[in-house]
Amino acid sequence: MNQITTESAAWKKQVGWFLLSQNISLFGSSVVGFAIIWHITLTTSSGVWIMLSTICSILPQVLVSLIGGVWADRYNRKYLIMLSDGFIATATLGLAIAFLLGFQRLELLLVVSAVRSIGAGIQTPAVGAIYPQLVPQESLTKVQGINQTLNSVLLLLSPAVGGVILGWVGIVGAFFVDVATAALAIFVMSRITVERIRSEKESDSMWAELKTGIDYTFRHPQLRNLILCYMASFFLITPAAVLSPLLVERTFGSEIWKLTANEMVWTVGSLVGGIFVATKGEFRNKIKTVSLCLAAFGVFFALMGVAWDFISYLIFVGISGFFLPPLSTAQTVHIQEITEPEVLGRVFSIVQLITASAMPVAILLFGPLADVVSVESILLVTGILLVLVGILYGRTASINSSVDNQTEA
Repeated sequence: MNQITTESAAWKKQVGWFLLSQNISLFGSSVVGFAIIWHITLTTSSGVWIMLSTICSILPQVLVSLIGGVWADRYNRKYLIMLSDGFIATATLGLAIAFLLGFQRLELLLVVSAVRSIGAGIQTPAVGAIYPQLVPQESLTKVQGINQTLNSVLLLLSPAVGGVILGWVGIVGAFFVDVATAALAIFVMSRITVERIRSEKESDSMWAELKTGIDYTFRHPQLRNLILCYMASFFLITPAAVLSPLLVERTFGSEIWKLTANEMVWTVGSLVGGIFVATKGEFRNKIKTVSLCLAAFGVFFALMGVAWDFISYLIFVGISGFFLPPLSTAQTVHIQEITEPEVLGRVFSIVQLITASAMPVAILLFGPLADVVSVESILLVTGILLVLVGILYGRTASINSSVDNQTEA
């Protein structure tokens, strides 16, 4: 009994340090992210500039994610995460110095956003793949729920901090917050111990390992269905995720407190959703959970498009936020449970590549479209389509899951 208690305390301590590190890093990155998008929104009030900012923040991450997945399976995931944080912080420090010297062009924000995105592309697959090394399988959902709750608390604070900093000392202050939090996150991360996972089928060629990961992912019926679903879903989620500051600025006013409220209310909903996941501890039918959450997103995104005033708009935003932690947790744990550990990094990188690439493609359409038609109309149409995607995924994925279970039996 004492040995079991000791082992339980050991993994919980490891997870505690890891969650602390990642959420410190998330806080700094979020402050910078909000500051950049608000600065661009208030400076230009242009859907095209928001499109460019979004592409620079996402596309590089998409392009390097496959390499990041191979590295996450080949090297120690702990050190990849630490090095990525350091790389991102260095880029942000350079941006801060440039702004202090008077070089404050919007193009520079786009360039550094792209550099930061490269770091995220290396880091994200390693973060997704490291959890099963730290957490027993039966506790994965609970730990993911706790992480989602912590994410929501910090994301609740970060727009407020970003708004205060932006209004008080300007965008440079946000850059230095990110540098400081990255340094602290690296220090905390150094306190955990994670061994490298070695595969018997490991190849000397990075491209051969990448091909193995791609073949594994697309030959796996459940992974293939999830990827196709997320490709369509993230395309349709993009207007609500990216264009909502523009909607608020055009329809309800350009005050910073309104942009801050737009982000904070979403995060309050996510916080409640994270607490729900952590308390529940497990989703027996993860496919059904993903399906229901996507359909709920669609309903409330559509309602955001027909909101009659700012208060009703915020209510719909907050309710939408509730469904993010159950969706993210069910999807992540489902992948962790059905994927072999030695290819988990590559699978996460492929999922990231397919789903994240949908957003730059979507913003190429929706960004310029938002300068022609109202953002509200875009949200209404994409919300209805998202409901249909959720229903379709629930039906097709359940069929394939049943076939897989019969085959294994």
